[in-house]
Amino acid sequence: MEEQLNRLLSSYKGKKEELIPILQQVQTEFGYLPEEALVEIARFTGVPESRVYAVATFYAQFRFTPIGKYHVMACRGTACHVRGAPRILNEIEKQLGIKEGETTPDREYSLETVACIGACGLSPCIMINKKVEAKMTPKRVAELFAKGGQE
Repeated sequence: MEEQLNRLLSSYKGKKEELIPILQQVQTEFGYLPEEALVEIARFTGVPESRVYAVATFYAQFRFTPIGKYHVMACRGTACHVRGAPRILNEIEKQLGIKEGETTPDREYSLETVACIGACGLSPCIMINKKVEAKMTPKRVAELFAKGGQE
C-alpha cells in the first residue's frame, strides 16, 4: 500500500487545496480510504489528521471500509419508501447479517442506502452492483439472497 500511495501522491505538490482530489484518487485506487492513507495524506499536505478525517466524513462519497464483491444499494427515495423500502432494508440486513453501511466479514456483500436509484416507477428497488432489482418484497429479497444475490 505504501508504494501505491507514494506513487499516487507523487503527482501532487502537497498543498492543502489538493486534499479532496487526493482523497478521491486514493479511494479510486484502494476502493476506500484506509486509515494509514489518511495519516500519510495529512503528513503530505500539512493538514492535521483530524481535519483530513473531518473532510472525508463530511462527504458521502468517501468510505472507510472496502465495499463487497456485491455492492447492495437500497433505495430510500419517496416512491420506494411509500411502497415499503424500510421493510426491504430490514430483510436485506436480516439475510446478509449486516447493517446499512457495513460489509460482510468475507467481503462478499456491502450494504448502503441511497437517496434515489432513479427507477421510481419500479419501486421499491434495490441495486446490486449495476443491476436494478425492481418491485421488491421481503419475500423476493429472501429469495434473491438465498441464491447468492446474483442470477
